[in-house]
Amino acid sequence: MALKGKLEAELELKASADKFYSIFRSQAHQVPNATPDIIQHVAVHEGDWETHGSVKVWKYTVEGKAEVFKEVVEFDDANRAATLVGVDGDVMKIYKTYKGTFQVTPKGDGSLAKLTMEYETLTADAPPPTKYFIMMINMTKDIDAHVVKA
Repeated sequence: MALKGKLEAELELKASADKFYSIFRSQAHQVPNATPDIIQHVAVHEGDWETHGSVKVWKYTVEGKAEVFKEVVEFDDANRAATLVGVDGDVMKIYKTYKGTFQVTPKGDGSLAKLTMEYETLTADAPPPTKYFIMMINMTKDIDAHVVKA
């Protein structure tokens, strides 16, 4: 029996919600510059950098291992949320469904990022995607630092 789950975290960011969201909304090609130790490359596979439903392929390193992730992006501009829905790649060998959401809301001079990872494993003995969630948290911190410096 497969297991369904959700991981959530909130992080306070120094970057404004609009600046942080714009990275995912229209500048995903900048992510490898912001977090080179984690993300080495991202390319548009179908669509473009800004269109809801576009497909991107990410090359990244998690726990010292090079992996690939192919996703369809969903944007919710009203709530400044970008969701990366897994469709192929290394994570899809373990998870039937895999969806990571980056949502930011204004807070003071900065913003609050709510990170959510929803998943369903292919098998009952598959681990939760904790290592990928930690990667998501570290990406968020790196992107925040990059946006603040720019």
